[in-house]
Amino acid sequence: MAVLVMWLLLVPALDALAQRTSDLRVQEKALGKVRGQIREERGRVREAKEREASLLSELEGIERRLTAKRAEWKKLAEALRRTSAEVRRLEEELERLEQKTSGRQELLAQRLRTLYKLRSEGAIPVLLAGADLHEMAVRTRTLAVVASGDRRLLATYASVGRELQDRHVSLERERAKVTTLRGQAKTEQRAIDQEGERRRSLLARVREERATHERMVEELVKASRRLEALVQELQRRAAKPPPGPKQTVRLRPAPEPSAAPGEGFGALRGMLPWPTDGKVVSAYGPQVHPRFGTRTFRNGIDIEAPEGTQFKAVYPGTVLYTGWFKGYGNMIILDHGHGYYTLYAHASELRVREGESVRQGQIIGRVGETGSLAGPRLYFEVRSQGRPEDPQRWLHN
Repeated sequence: MAVLVMWLLLVPALDALAQRTSDLRVQEKALGKVRGQIREERGRVREAKEREASLLSELEGIERRLTAKRAEWKKLAEALRRTSAEVRRLEEELERLEQKTSGRQELLAQRLRTLYKLRSEGAIPVLLAGADLHEMAVRTRTLAVVASGDRRLLATYASVGRELQDRHVSLERERAKVTTLRGQAKTEQRAIDQEGERRRSLLARVREERATHERMVEELVKASRRLEALVQELQRRAAKPPPGPKQTVRLRPAPEPSAAPGEGFGALRGMLPWPTDGKVVSAYGPQVHPRFGTRTFRNGIDIEAPEGTQFKAVYPGTVLYTGWFKGYGNMIILDHGHGYYTLYAHASELRVREGESVRQGQIIGRVGETGSLAGPRLYFEVRSQGRPEDPQRWLHN
């Protein structure tokens, strides 16, 4: 009886425990699903953050790939040009050799017919046809000369034939190379088109989406600050004397270079030549975006010019910096002495190296769109003591 009572009491408890266990499993399963969703969401957020972390980095990556692909395509195009020229040369040479072979073949056929006739009739009658021994000797020597000439003709014909065969082999090899180079060039062109489409898509987002535009503006402001720091660091390095032997007497520090307005660069305000031909599309100073109303300050000017247009140094100086700078693309900084610097950016090609001295008017690069948000242009700055000034006040009208 006691066992029955205990069993009656235990069954509901077991049922309740089983129910709770089942509910717990359902909850754990639901919790696992939620955790999985959280992980997926975190992954999407992380990917979004990585994707949106730096629009300039994304743009830089695209432009670096574009630059590399364009350089590779240019090399392939040059190789294709040289190979095509070699094919044309071989074709002309083959035509010349075939004409030469054709003439020799006709002459050789005539000689073979003569030799066949001579062989049929025999050489003795020809030799004995002479009136005397002297004439017979002359005829003998003549036949020997003719035979020697025939041997040379045969040797020349065989040599030209071998040369002709070699040229045919070379021509087919060069034609195959042309086909390969054309295929590689098409592949590179497709890659260029794809990267160009990525770039256009990114810039379209910057133009059309306020949030993307504001992120880009924020990054460009930071890039401008980094550039400011770079110029100051370069200025500090340029002013630092080269290492030398230790001094036993304490020397006073050298004075800061003065922006002497009456000499050198400082004497040419309003008279400097333009770095390139083109139209100023973005001026120095405060800027307000016409659509989003964002406010920025431009330390230089944008001169719109076709891709590949040459740009020049506006004054003699020393190259302090060349290379890629985030937000500006390919960039050059020149030191003109007395604390004056000029800066050239968005270049497609740089033609100078750091430490090189340049002349006024010397070509130092080509206009491009690296780091540019609005197509090919030259970004140009003038700085005095590291501080930006309006470049148009320095350039002649």
